[in-house]
Amino acid sequence: MCAMRQPRYERLEARVSPEQKELIRRAAKLQGRSITDFCASSAEQAAREVIQTSEVLTLSARAARAFIEAVENPPRPNERLRAAMKRNRQLVSR
Repeated sequence: MCAMRQPRYERLEARVSPEQKELIRRAAKLQGRSITDFCASSAEQAAREVIQTSEVLTLSARAARAFIEAVENPPRPNERLRAAMKRNRQLVSR
């Protein structure tokens, strides 16, 4: 029989001002949580929001339609684009 493994935890430390610590302590107490639990879950939530903002592109309906239109009906290459493609082929084929 396989025993269930306990999750492993890692330590994370931060230096805060007395005012910050009191603010965090007060907020944690209001939610009935420990300072550690409050800090860990708050940091995790903030990290997820930063990642979401950085990795997910959100378009308005108008911008989404313009994007789809450009993908489905791309404009013909102009001279600058043809020159750039030629330079790229030369660099890649080296």
